Amino acid sequence: MSSYRIIVSVLLSLFVQTVMAEPVIQLNTTGQKPLNTSNQEGFMDEVASEAFRRMGYTLRTVQLPAERGLKNANLGIVDGEMSRIKGLDKKYPNLIRVPEKIMDWEFVAFSYEPISLDGGWNDLSGKSVSHINGWKILETNIPKTAEITKTSNADSLFNLLRKRRTDFSIYERWGGRYLLKKMEMSEVKLCKSPLAVREMFIYLHKKNKHMVPKLAETLFAMKQDGSYKKLRDKHLMPLEQ
Repeated sequence: MSSYRIIVSVLLSLFVQTVMAEPVIQLNTTGQKPLNTSNQEGFMDEVASEAFRRMGYTLRTVQLPAERGLKNANLGIVDGEMSRIKGLDKKYPNLIRVPEKIMDWEFVAFSYEPISLDGGWNDLSGKSVSHINGWKILETNIPKTAEITKTSNADSLFNLLRKRRTDFSIYERWGGRYLLKKMEMSEVKLCKSPLAVREMFIYLHKKNKHMVPKLAETLFAMKQDGSYKKLRDKHLMPLEQ
């Protein structure tokens, strides 16, 4: 084969691959293991990846600090957010909530001391409390009378607790259970009753609004056909043991 034909063949092959490649959707994630990982092997990663795959898209994720991620999604720098509470579209009008939730998040208190929060959020008044910056539900509900420390990530959050520089770290239940095992903090207790349970939703930038109804249908279908439960059993149930 002549050099000319080889070049044409290679260019044609590259063109076909480009045309046939699935379009990419990029979402910011705020969760940590076991929900999100940098290589997209967490529970929510795999749920979202499968949902988009069924729609003909390839999912790519980035992990930015919570506040910056929201701003980038609202500006359309990324295509959306993987897991946020209902109502963020009021403050970030360019984001559209996918109405079928991706999962429930339980926000619980972790502490070395016995935890008695029968009065809910109000019982944190006067306590030293830490949480991740940008988590709106915590910024809204933790009493201003608490001594509040904010961190940029979960590892820093639990390091504060390990060094006894905070009375309570407030975090998502599954991620907290994972970190307690990873950091060998077996003496830490977690409140059995969550301070709050919130449905978490994917948000897409308005440029992707045409995808919202189909994505909601696909997530619902995954819950009906057993694939959602299979992923939950794979990633989350081992942490209950």
